[in-house]
Amino acid sequence: MNILFIGDIVGRVGRQALAARLDRLVDRHQVDLVVVNGENAAAGFGLTVDTAREIFNLGVHVITTGNHVWDKKEIFDYLDAESRLLRPANYPPGLPGRGSGIFTTSAGLEVGVINLEGRAFMSNLECPFRHADRLVEELRRRTPIILVDFHAEATSEKTAFGHYLDGRVSAVVGTHTHVQTADERLLPGGTAYLTDAGMTGSRDSVIGIRKELAIERFLTQLPVRFEVAKKEPVLCGVLFTIDEASGRATGVERILELLEF
Repeated sequence: MNILFIGDIVGRVGRQALAARLDRLVDRHQVDLVVVNGENAAAGFGLTVDTAREIFNLGVHVITTGNHVWDKKEIFDYLDAESRLLRPANYPPGLPGRGSGIFTTSAGLEVGVINLEGRAFMSNLECPFRHADRLVEELRRRTPIILVDFHAEATSEKTAFGHYLDGRVSAVVGTHTHVQTADERLLPGGTAYLTDAGMTGSRDSVIGIRKELAIERFLTQLPVRFEVAKKEPVLCGVLFTIDEASGRATGVERILELLEF
């Protein structure tokens, strides 16, 4: 089976890029399940109910998120109500939402998806490695096909996490930095790995933000108000090919498409 993962959607331009290319990618690669990180889909910061529904209506099966999922308070109730919307599992107990789930393809295959957040240069959350142990064990009782979105800053933490789960999950993909890495590979135990899927948004930017505003903040150290950039839309992601019986990955392919609209 083929799982398409699309990197962090940034603002309206990211949603437009997804809308322009998703059907074509699904058809070209015979995709069975589409997973999108949408934590920056609403004006570059957070996710609203309307933007989440817009993404689902395009044919996306699962939306994962990260630290910015909490930026728009209106999403809190929706996190509880919508099982296809995940947030990192290693936040403290009692918060809205869920960090994993099992999703069924049109062919009847069950796929486990886990969303976790790193700790290096980020919040002091509960250990993602130990949370992964528990969640993987739970999901493997139902299915050997498991995808993990590890939303983390440090490439070292992401790489360690990939090796830690090698042989226990089908694929580990990193998100959060918005910069696509070129290290896609099949790990020895059969897990497909990519340090960061990149972003879907404006390439003529600083990780999706208008470049002049980002530069101004670096120069002045003042709290400049960021705005989403709109030029040179790009879609970034990764395609995983998984053996349905064993859950082992047999292929991994980076995707980067420049668009014009």
